[in-house]
Amino acid sequence: MKTLVSIGAGPGMGFATAERFASEGYVVVLAARSADKVRDLAANLIAKGYKAETATVDASIGANVEALIDDVKRRHGSVDVIHYNAASMRQAKIGDQPTDTFVSDLAVNIGGAEAAAKAAEKVMSAERAGSLLLTGGGFSLAPSPDYISLSIGKAGIRALAIGLFDDFKAKGIHVATVTVAAMVEPGSEHATAVAEHFWKLHNEKPGTWTNEVRFSG
Repeated sequence: MKTLVSIGAGPGMGFATAERFASEGYVVVLAARSADKVRDLAANLIAKGYKAETATVDASIGANVEALIDDVKRRHGSVDVIHYNAASMRQAKIGDQPTDTFVSDLAVNIGGAEAAAKAAEKVMSAERAGSLLLTGGGFSLAPSPDYISLSIGKAGIRALAIGLFDDFKAKGIHVATVTVAAMVEPGSEHATAVAEHFWKLHNEKPGTWTNEVRFSG
C-alpha cells in the first residue's frame, strides 16, 4: 500500500492534502510536534474509513525528520510521498525579533525541509519513484517585513524545489511546491484546491513534471 508522510500536519492544507491522498487508498502518516493535534486529525480520517497513523516530530531537528522517514520506510516498505508543511508563522519585524528565535524559525521553515529532501533522496532513489511536495507561500515572491523569518523560509522552500528539481528528477524523484499566495482556512475551498494541486503534481507523468504551481485563490 502506498504511503504519504505529512510533516507539520495541521487542520488546513496539511489535513486537506492528507485526506486527498487517503481518498486514493494511501496510508497517511500525520506528524507534528503536538501529539494531540495529529491524533484528532487522524481520528477524523479514520472515521471516514481512511487509513491514518500519527507520529510526533520536531521539524526543527533534521535528524528527527530523517528518523521519521526511515521508520515509515521500515514499517511500510516504502515512502511514496513526503509532504513538508511545517512553518513557524511568527509575526515580527527584523528589529523586534531576537536572533535566537529568528534562527529557530528558519530551522522549521527551511531546515526541516532540507532534512526531508535528504530523506526523500535516501528512501526513494533506489525505487526511482516518489514525490517530495513542499508547501510554499506568496511571501517567497513578495516578502513581508512584518513576517521576515517566514518570508525568508518560504523563499528557501521555493529555492529548494527549483534547485533540486533536475538533480532529483534524474533519480526518479519529483520535487515540487505549491506557492500559496492566499489565506487558507481549515476546511475551506482553498484548502481543498491546494490539496488537489499537490495530488496533480504527484501524478504528473515523467517527462511532463513541473516544479511549481502558484495558487492565489
